[in-house]
Amino acid sequence: MVIVKEKEKRHSFWKVFKSQKTLYMMSLPFVVWVFIFNYLPVWGWTMAFQNFRPGRSFFEQEWVGLEHFITLFTDERFFMVLRNTLAMSLMGLVVGFTVPILFAVLINEVRHSFFKRTVQTVTYLPHFVSWVVVAGIVTKMLSIDGGIVNDLLLRFGVIDKPFQFMAQETWFWGIVTVSDLWKEMGWNAIIFLAAIAGLDPQLYEAAKVDGAGRLRRIWHVTLPGIRPTILVVLILNIGHLVSIGFEKQMLLGNSLVLDYSEVLDLYALNYGIGLGQFSYGTAIGIFNSVVSIFLLFLANGIFKRFSNQSVM
Repeated sequence: MVIVKEKEKRHSFWKVFKSQKTLYMMSLPFVVWVFIFNYLPVWGWTMAFQNFRPGRSFFEQEWVGLEHFITLFTDERFFMVLRNTLAMSLMGLVVGFTVPILFAVLINEVRHSFFKRTVQTVTYLPHFVSWVVVAGIVTKMLSIDGGIVNDLLLRFGVIDKPFQFMAQETWFWGIVTVSDLWKEMGWNAIIFLAAIAGLDPQLYEAAKVDGAGRLRRIWHVTLPGIRPTILVVLILNIGHLVSIGFEKQMLLGNSLVLDYSEVLDLYALNYGIGLGQFSYGTAIGIFNSVVSIFLLFLANGIFKRFSNQSVM
């Protein structure tokens, strides 16, 4: 019986493959690309279990087992870097996730089409600006020498002398979060605007007939309608809590705020490339990836159990 079922499955697969062979052939280059750039480099993880020395063959490397992981978890700086990563990730998740939803809902309520299109264009254009340029703009705006923020605060009497924002450790997380929000808010709102556009207009008409005002229609029609999209995006964002990159931290940071600006990716870069400790840097990268996968499965499992929404 089992053999018959297996044969039926194979026959069904080849039947589908034959009928959809054009689509399979079109997807083949993307599968090859993903394999080469996403799966093949995983072989490099073996470096974390070696004292890797460039120029030596794979079999000439010295194997050290979990030595680099033990060093990693006993390094006080690692826990400080992990703190910075989680703090900026959580702040970015709360602000960078909720504000685009609110922005998308507000834009959807605008009835003047020209104003609506203009605001959308202006807000998502910063996404295409390099972080090098954004960091330069933010640094100049917060500068004590002609920075517009200090000039306004001085003019309105909030402060009596220029304030060095970029030299304050406790301000760094907030500066990064606000800068990232300005850069990505419009772009992140696009997916929610698309979800809102897919809602049935008759739902709004029915709510209006029942006497629901604009706020009630948002609360009872718009937000429940885009709930699946919100949950899927939230799950994916949780999976990237420890993988926030290093560009904005490296470009906005300086030696005065180093203890608050260094994140895991920057920590791995400094040790792996800067100091030539390739094996130690690889161990940091493995930790980063494993935690990201764990958070993704955890968030997916929780949301699947309590809301029947998941990404897999």
